[in-house]
Amino acid sequence: MNLNLALFAVLASSSHAFMPRVVDTSVSTSTLFASSADLDDRRSFVGKAATSAAAMAAATATNGIVTPPQAAGAKSSVMWTKVALPFEDTIYDIDFESESHGYLVGARGAFAETNDGGKTWEARSFSNLDAEEEVTYRFQILSFNNGEGWVLGKPTLMLHTKDSGRTWERIPLSPKLPGEPVAVTSLGPNKAEMITSTGAIYTTENAGRNWKAQVKETIDATLNRISSSGVSGASYFTGSIINQVRDELGAYLAVSSRGNFFLTWEPGQEFWIPHNRGTPRRIQNMGFVEADIKKGLWMTLNGGKLLISPGEPDLSTDTFDFQEADIKTGGYGITDVAWRTPDEVWAVGGSNTMYVSMDGGKKFSFDKSANNYPGNLYNVKFFPKFGNAGWALGSNGMLLRYTG
Repeated sequence: MNLNLALFAVLASSSHAFMPRVVDTSVSTSTLFASSADLDDRRSFVGKAATSAAAMAAATATNGIVTPPQAAGAKSSVMWTKVALPFEDTIYDIDFESESHGYLVGARGAFAETNDGGKTWEARSFSNLDAEEEVTYRFQILSFNNGEGWVLGKPTLMLHTKDSGRTWERIPLSPKLPGEPVAVTSLGPNKAEMITSTGAIYTTENAGRNWKAQVKETIDATLNRISSSGVSGASYFTGSIINQVRDELGAYLAVSSRGNFFLTWEPGQEFWIPHNRGTPRRIQNMGFVEADIKKGLWMTLNGGKLLISPGEPDLSTDTFDFQEADIKTGGYGITDVAWRTPDEVWAVGGSNTMYVSMDGGKKFSFDKSANNYPGNLYNVKFFPKFGNAGWALGSNGMLLRYTG
């Protein structure tokens, strides 16, 4: 599919709904963005007491292990504090539009707001998603930029706010979109970027009414077209990618659904570039060193392994020179890694395990902040523009605040 020349337009037929229209020089009349009648474009929040106690099962990376491991070293740190939430559902993402005001999202329609920098949280609900409908959604992505915010959920649901979350509108999406939307990034007033499970990347400059393709082909089309003999697994790629992440300058990193190779893309490139994983172990997750592809990549593998590439990697090569970090996980899977500073690095994983490095990721020690809580940690994030505040998210309503 040639996506670079395609411009998929959705024109508003009323103040409440959008009618689709596709302008595509190479693709037939199939629409990517469809209308939904009588959608209310003003969403207000009302308080909601969440009563669900069900939590998401352990992530694949944890291999189903839920018994906390012992501390790896003779001395363990305690640098995080648990924050109370009004529900016990799995938390998937958190973002702030100011130092004091932010939101978090999760399973079973979990949505909460803070106005004190995350010390306390209040459950929220979209006014025209009734309780029975809302609980069916798993909100996975949340992104804010100067008061403009986007939420992405499953089954596929995209929401947009222009007023820091006071009101929201629903952006209709069609199942004919190549793959499922898996991430959205707020880029400013009316601007956002979206990526799908097939590697199609789109940008909008008018709040989701029109989306323009940034990649000429989906990943499966690229791999089927080019010779992939140098990349193990690429020749029989199934067409789905996981763990899509974006750095601050718009570069992307994705892992094949089988975990046998990964791909990178930078703004201006027409196609994704596949790379060997350089190890027989399955890739669990990947990300950027200090949120910048130019500073390197990190990779977690089955068995609790963590590999980190040196700075300024050559993105044109098939294979990266990863170096294994000294981290004693006892085989527990690592689900996410984040840099707080160039030297201070955090890793989280199964059974709420946490590890910290003070030498840029060479050697890690155990942190027992969450060791007494059941569940798994899935995400760790820091916000440099808001005092470098740090948050770790997981199952059973687990939210940890970095205290140092």
